[in-house]
Order: sequence, then structure tokens, then C-alpha cells
Amino acid sequence: MISDPAPPGAVPPPEGSPGTLGWQGIRDVMMDRIRARHYAPGALIPNEADLAAEFGCARATVNRALRELAEAGFLDRRRKAGTRVIAEPRRKATLEIPLIRAAIEDLGAAYSFRLLTREIAPPPPEVRAALRLEDDVPLLHVVTLHLADAVPHMVEDRWVVLATVPAIEAADLTRDNPNEWLVRNAPYSEGTMRCGAALAGAMASHLGCTAREAVLVVERATWLDGAPITLARQHYAPAYGLTLAL
Repeated sequence: MISDPAPPGAVPPPEGSPGTLGWQGIRDVMMDRIRARHYAPGALIPNEADLAAEFGCARATVNRALRELAEAGFLDRRRKAGTRVIAEPRRKATLEIPLIRAAIEDLGAAYSFRLLTREIAPPPPEVRAALRLEDDVPLLHVVTLHLADAVPHMVEDRWVVLATVPAIEAADLTRDNPNEWLVRNAPYSEGTMRCGAALAGAMASHLGCTAREAVLVVERATWLDGAPITLARQHYAPAYGLTLAL
């Protein structure tokens, strides 16, 4: 006996028996339905109670799955108004602080570094502004040259707020460069990153180029629950290109 075909727009049943899908599985099923336009852009999706009954799970499990899709930019959740599929999904970028050593080794090159400057000094006004500092307190200032196969790859000019990360003052930054030490020892809750081209200027002597050559500059600042951690300006050697995963 041949069963009747599903009516147009019908939602396919989830794979697996009821109750076997965790929140990740429910998230994936819902994402498949959004991509297949079973839930059209701008349309309301079933409420949590109905979805919980369909998947044979607790409402909290459905809530977690829908929350993940909302945070990823696919759903718009509003109290009393329900949950809708966003017509134009917004993908959110995640700021991940990379290890410079790993980035150079991924290029197939041997990594090394030199600590050029280490001092406790008052930050210039632009650093205070970037870190949202209200008080003119001395910070740890370190400048590090990172090399790939002994060739200059990038110069990092970094300011660290000792009030937030006091342990770095006693750290041996000739053994662990500041980037690695902070990634391992200073968790952050928010950050900003800005990329642009600038003249090499004072960094030219370290990068092996002229002061008038254009180089890529990446500026990154991080905070932990509102407390400033560090501001780093990374000046890359000429012709270097930055690749980001979306």
C-alpha cells in the first residue's frame, strides 16, 4: 500500500525516536527546517510547549535549542509575541584571541620572539581612551618582536592594566611572550578589534621596511566584567594579509 504524499509545506518529522534528541539535536532539526523554508522567513514557529510535545522532551530542552539559534542570529524571540524566523539572518562574529606562535607555525615557519621593551609607565591619552580608563595610573608596557624563520613577522605594542592582571608583573615574559601569557592566564568577557592600514613609522626598523611603507595594524582591547585588561597594537610586516574564518 502506497501512502499519500505529505501536503505542501508539511514539516518533516525529526530523526530518531521521541525523547532521544538532546538540545543539540533539536537545534539541528530546527535549523534544517529553517534552511528548507519549512519555517518561512518572518514566520512564527510553534511554541515551546508544542515543540516539547513533538520531540518528547522537556520545555527547558527546547528553550535551550531555540536560545542557541537566536544567539546565532536565526530566530527573533520576544516575550508574548512568540518566536519568528529572522528574514535576513545575522551571523555574529566571535572574538577569539589566537596564539601568535600557533599562527606562525601554521604557516610552516619556525617561531621565535624578542622582548624589546618592558617598563611600567603612564599610558598615552589614546591608550587610556581605548581602555576606558578614568585614572591616569601606570600600566605595564611591553613591545615584542615575533619572527617567522628568524624573519620579522609582527611587532606587538601592548599595554596591560596591572590592577586587573597583577600577576603579570612577576611573569617571565622572556620565556612566555605576553600574548601567550595573557591567553593562558587572563580570561576576558568582552573585547573589540579594529584592523586597518598605516605607515610603518617607528616600527619600520623592527619590521625591516621603510617608515613610509604601509603595513597592516590590528588593534585589540579586552575587558573582564567591565575591568580593562589589555590593549595590543600589532604591526605586521609588509605584504602580510589577514584571513578570518566566518
